[in-house]
Amino acid sequence: MNIGKDTVVTITYVVRDMEGALLEESDEPVSYLHGGYDNIFPLVEQALEGKVVGDQIDLKLQPADAFGEYEEELVRLEPRDAFPDDIEVGMQFVGSPVDGSEEMLYTVTEIAEDKVVVDGNHPYSGQSVHFQCVVAEVRAASPDEVAHRHAHGAHGHHHH
Repeated sequence: MNIGKDTVVTITYVVRDMEGALLEESDEPVSYLHGGYDNIFPLVEQALEGKVVGDQIDLKLQPADAFGEYEEELVRLEPRDAFPDDIEVGMQFVGSPVDGSEEMLYTVTEIAEDKVVVDGNHPYSGQSVHFQCVVAEVRAASPDEVAHRHAHGAHGHHHH
């Protein structure tokens, strides 16, 4: 079966920086619903269109096509007493941005006596990356998956 709209695609992937250092790789295959549902980088989805099991893609992605540009306004200084006593650099918390839009994931980047610096940027934002993947499985999506706009089951989304 070829990858096309409303197929569930299972891949294994590796993401490296432009110098070749490993940033991320799949420990096990991951699945997404193909067809413009924003479940994977759009250029990766475009490159996978029409592929079959065993096919590989190898892309160099600019920040805007991968983890986004780095946004200074997503770095915030918060009072230390708003966090648990055992807080450490690298911990992540879900919070609302200053403008009150939808919640996002913040990473603690610095801890001072009475202040904590949190960063809402993805750790790889602002970086160009080298994305490689292999197609492990392709199947037709169920009506539920299409309705929910994501893959269900073994390597996809499990809850609502």
